Amino acid sequence: MAFRRKYIFTILLTVVVMFLAGGCAHYPVNRPVDQSANAGRYDFKTFDKSVKEDGTFVVLTFSGGGTRAASLAYGVLDKLRQTRLPGSNSRLLDKVNVISTVSGGSFTGAYYALFGDRIFEDFRDKFLYRNVQKELGHDLFRIANLVKVMSPTYGRSDLAEEFYDKEIFDSKTFGSLARQAKPPFLIINATNMVTGVPFEFTSSQFDYIGSDLLSLPVARAVAASSAFPLLLSPITLKNYSDPAEFTFSDDDRDAIKGYWQNKRRYYTVKNNLIYVNSREHPYVHLIDGGVADNLGLRAVYNLFQKRELQDKLGNDRIKRLLMIIVNARTDPADVLEKDEGPPGLFAVGIKSCTIPMDNYTFETVEILKSEIRSRIKAKEAVAECQKLLDAHCKDGYKMPEPAGGNMKLYIAEITFENLREKNERIYFNDLPTSFALEREQVDKLVEIGARLLSDNPSFRKFMEEYRVE
Repeated sequence: MAFRRKYIFTILLTVVVMFLAGGCAHYPVNRPVDQSANAGRYDFKTFDKSVKEDGTFVVLTFSGGGTRAASLAYGVLDKLRQTRLPGSNSRLLDKVNVISTVSGGSFTGAYYALFGDRIFEDFRDKFLYRNVQKELGHDLFRIANLVKVMSPTYGRSDLAEEFYDKEIFDSKTFGSLARQAKPPFLIINATNMVTGVPFEFTSSQFDYIGSDLLSLPVARAVAASSAFPLLLSPITLKNYSDPAEFTFSDDDRDAIKGYWQNKRRYYTVKNNLIYVNSREHPYVHLIDGGVADNLGLRAVYNLFQKRELQDKLGNDRIKRLLMIIVNARTDPADVLEKDEGPPGLFAVGIKSCTIPMDNYTFETVEILKSEIRSRIKAKEAVAECQKLLDAHCKDGYKMPEPAGGNMKLYIAEITFENLREKNERIYFNDLPTSFALEREQVDKLVEIGARLLSDNPSFRKFMEEYRVE
């Protein structure tokens, strides 16, 4: 009996110690903004100045979809590396200006932005071929980590971040990216869990929460971008913003004043200004970027509304825009409708997240296409009007031209739907959204990413029409 009481006491003591120790664990808190003049920033302006322009502007967006998305994006990058531009010895990969990423695609985009061509040497072994899910599971069930995740201020995504930071991203921060100051400019996208709007890991976004992005590990942004609801916990950021000290940027003023001209831009800034009142919103909880936009296209749209790119468009410095949208969305055969019984809680939760995500993805692509093409059509209309004025008026009046009207647009969407062979479509559509694929599956995804890009009509047209300026 005494032995039994001692055994029970030991168990209870262990539980109490674990509970108390767990309460001490805390996620790594982001720092307040560095007010020194030479603190530096991570924004597009810095990267844009480092480029010698030839009139070509290339944007890549990498969707969510776990290792499937990461592998497909890797295949596209590899194809761009192998592609030489007509009339020059330049690789098309070196012309990439911006990469906007979500969830699984963030691993590939972030690794390339940090390490460049090293991605083609070690990324398959370092990430794509690994059973990351299994390794994260083993990490979770270590006693020390079980203790940590018992804390209310430390979650499964914080544990995942530690793994990504050590095993994949070599503890690099956004300061590492900023010091490189060379393209591509990386935008990692997450979603504000409370408002449902996108949250970008850029200095422009962090200005709203009064926080320093440069000291933040890139792994934390990737963990937030891939924190799929139900499976992983949100990533938390502290908001330091003080309304009395906040300074509106010129872009913000333009957006707030231009409600009737561009409502999308207005509401984007309005949603960001919510953060400025840190007393009401002291913390920001972030989940998978795909919940708000599974392609990362809204970040590209927002970027094209900023003055730097508007000036480029207005001065016709962007002569050709190539946008490659790597969409790893799948359309597997669904068996839920064949079962009379109601789907389980987990199945309902997954469907609730992914159905709106997939539907919104299609709309985002079409909206962006329409936005850019409208500029080109407006340019054509102005040109016709100018001809009439020149023919019938003698005062020499010149009509103002829309920004970007002279630009050629090429949008290449890489998707499994473009596969001609039915069996291939079935194979890739049946691949799971997970961080654990077989080596053969990864290799096939890499190969199909390159082939889909090569066969894409818009990409082929870009290559045929490219001319060295």
